[in-house]
Amino acid sequence: MATTAEWDIHLYLSEEDGTTKARVELDTGTIALTGHGVARCNPQDVDVPAIGDELAAGRAMHDLGSKLIRVADNDMADAGAAPPEPGPRQVYGWMNEMA
Repeated sequence: MATTAEWDIHLYLSEEDGTTKARVELDTGTIALTGHGVARCNPQDVDVPAIGDELAAGRAMHDLGSKLIRVADNDMADAGAAPPEPGPRQVYGWMNEMA
């Protein structure tokens, strides 16, 4: 039987003095998680606020995704599944080169 779930996600961005901060909040109805990200403009670079927004938001979502994976790992362990193997997970399609 097919099911559909809807999770609420809110992304907040703030910028001050060449530093952009992002906070992304996820509410699944059973858990709430928050991810954070920061981007700083190099003083020698042209200040393009959209780039800072994109980097900070992407880093916040990456942080949130990592936390969500840990929750899933713990839930699988609680259900009796084998723990994930140590080391980096296989990434499909995107390279994980976040700072």
